[in-house]
Amino acid sequence: MSKPLIIVESPAKAKTIGKYLNQEFDVKASMGHIRDLPKKELGIDVENEFKPKYVIDTAKKKLIDELKKSAKESSAIYLASDHDREGEAIAWHLAQVLCKESDKKPVYRIVFNEITKKAIQEAVANPGQVDINKVDAQQARRVLDRIVGYKVSPLLWRVIDDKNLSAGRVQSVALRLICERDLAIESFVIDEYWTIESEFWKDNLPPFKAILHLFDGNKIKLENKEQSENIINELKNNKPLLSALKHSKRQIQPSPPYITSTLQQDAARILNFTGKKTMMLAQQLYEGMDIGGETIGLITYMRTDSVRIADEANQNAREVIARELGENLLFPTVRKYSNKNEAQDAHEAIRPTYPWRKPDDIKAYLNHDQFELYKIIWQRFISTQMIPLSLDSVQIDITCGKALFKASGSVIVEEGFFKYYPYINVSFGEKIDPAYHQNDWLEMKEPYGKQHFTKPPSPYTEAQLIKELESLGIGRPSTYATITNTIIERNYVSVIEKRFIPTKLGKLVNTFLVHYFDLLFNVTFTAEMENKLDLVEYGKEKWQELIKEYYNQIMDLLGKVNFKEAKQLLVEQTDIKCDKCNSPMIIKFSKKGEFLACSNYPACSNFKAFERKEDGSIEIINQEVEETGIICEKCESPMIVKKTKSGEFLGCSNYPKCKNIKNFKRDSEGHILIQEPVETNEVCPNCGGKMILRQGRYGEFMACSNYPKCKTIKSTAKEIPCPLCHEGKITSKISAKKTRFYGCSRYPDCKFTTPNKPVDMECIECKNPFLSEIYDRKTKSKYNKCPNCGKEYF
Repeated sequence: MSKPLIIVESPAKAKTIGKYLNQEFDVKASMGHIRDLPKKELGIDVENEFKPKYVIDTAKKKLIDELKKSAKESSAIYLASDHDREGEAIAWHLAQVLCKESDKKPVYRIVFNEITKKAIQEAVANPGQVDINKVDAQQARRVLDRIVGYKVSPLLWRVIDDKNLSAGRVQSVALRLICERDLAIESFVIDEYWTIESEFWKDNLPPFKAILHLFDGNKIKLENKEQSENIINELKNNKPLLSALKHSKRQIQPSPPYITSTLQQDAARILNFTGKKTMMLAQQLYEGMDIGGETIGLITYMRTDSVRIADEANQNAREVIARELGENLLFPTVRKYSNKNEAQDAHEAIRPTYPWRKPDDIKAYLNHDQFELYKIIWQRFISTQMIPLSLDSVQIDITCGKALFKASGSVIVEEGFFKYYPYINVSFGEKIDPAYHQNDWLEMKEPYGKQHFTKPPSPYTEAQLIKELESLGIGRPSTYATITNTIIERNYVSVIEKRFIPTKLGKLVNTFLVHYFDLLFNVTFTAEMENKLDLVEYGKEKWQELIKEYYNQIMDLLGKVNFKEAKQLLVEQTDIKCDKCNSPMIIKFSKKGEFLACSNYPACSNFKAFERKEDGSIEIINQEVEETGIICEKCESPMIVKKTKSGEFLGCSNYPKCKNIKNFKRDSEGHILIQEPVETNEVCPNCGGKMILRQGRYGEFMACSNYPKCKTIKSTAKEIPCPLCHEGKITSKISAKKTRFYGCSRYPDCKFTTPNKPVDMECIECKNPFLSEIYDRKTKSKYNKCPNCGKEYF
């Protein structure tokens, strides 16, 4: 008898769900989306209500065929992708591709917030249908982003001459916030100001510090040392009196449970994780970990903006507190959290699925990063049902002649939740002994002036940027990590000491977009668009009307772009004169960086390299040519030493007419020794020429000796089986954009590709047969990482 088929997104989730259903269902994974808009065309019929053109992911053809076969043999189909817009769209696409009307087979949609036996069984027992409003909201977002990518990005390529650039509907606004913060820092005027402080005490009681607040009844504003010294002189010979003392009780309540943004913020602040890493680890905890031989989903769904907690989960947390931590720490009533927007309550907050699984109890089954993330999720959730942090606060006024000093301090009366979740900012101020009383005469240490300077705003950290985007209503839980990761990968920002600093490229891109597309790439418009997408999800707005409005606006703005003006907009003027034609030199930018160019180009093609000094001034780098005495065998011109980031090489001085190059080494005296290519026993499969060993930026490789007529290359590394078809081998390839990638030797029958170099080493966590070599731009170092489970090897 045929089984019902459940289709989820990942193999890990399929494995966990299969166990919970006692193998009564056939559970398969779609590996995410099975179709999308085409890569090499707009894929949107703008004349026919913006109908998207969806194409099958060719790399998943074999997988889709297997799913079709399973669907045909099943008694019913349950679509169990994630419970958000993206997941709903995946379910809809699966239904469109796998289910034909002629089959007349029941197709259901099941959703669950956690991968537990109870949640899965309840979902299967109460199936529903695909929410077409959610699908429309996802389609609208996808189409909007495609329009921006295909209409605006080519303008960037044309103006900045770099086809790796992209403009994104939300990422461009995030970049704008970073650039505006950078401009605010640059334009900030530092002001000097002073405060006056002193220590006070009585008898043998411990002293405390107080700060001058009022003088002669007025709030003081001291601009320099002289003003502070004048007041200090007036304070001498005055006896200080503790003129007011006020005690108060203060309670700090625990924060709501985590949502996507606050989890990413705390993971960055507490654990130093990037948003991308946080979401990857959370996905692993959600889909299921092997705990003592049993696969268990440890947390609820991690893409949510709801702080709501299920009643049963609250009760479980209270039982854990009473049993494990002490009933005295239990809040008297169930503390509940809710959202202003009721629609957000479709999900729960992020919490442990089984609160009684304390972090230390399962530490042995998790790697270090998984444990640390699970720990803060567990602590934050458990703290929500604990008593508050109680403080005893005291505020003191000290009168000294015309001066009024103030001091304050707090002591902990009851730690409450703070003992188990200490990651909140609490200022305790001065330690003031309770033996001090009002109307006490005090002793005073000689007052002193303290110099201060106003500080500019700090560059955004990733956590601060996510918090800012959330507060402005830009982006949604599923997009924050993608936004920050994209602007880093595009080299629009550098991450220095965990802070986002816009690169020169990022500033140029932002300047162009703000100048010509300010109407679209601003905070207000983008936030309004997010709200309209929400309305589509709630069935209150048609997505085609939304797209039409946006498309007309963007096409109107595209028509106003002046490329000559745009290029001048992105040029930086200098006072340097061209040493060939005496025209002004300007700073231009290419994908290789900045350079000086004559403004009289193309009549004068004078270019120079330069570097910026700390004061911002420009110093031309003298590029001395190193003669070698070696003659090019192709055109008989002298060969010279050229330098790149990867090292030195010999190049023909007649470049670009002659592109002859050679690798070389230097002996102990610095003499050049040409490295002739080493022949191998292999024959080129394309032209029959001999394969020779060469050195490239990625190490040693084999290339055809008939280059450049034949551009066949082959890796010298040990061949690794293709993980998709299991028949071919992973080989090194060069893309049309001249970038290296790795793919299956059976292409085009198998279209497996990966941008990272495979390493012949098995993952100790998941037994994946190979690792990927990753280059860390920040530390400029390499490490290995499992492409399946994400475990890192340093």
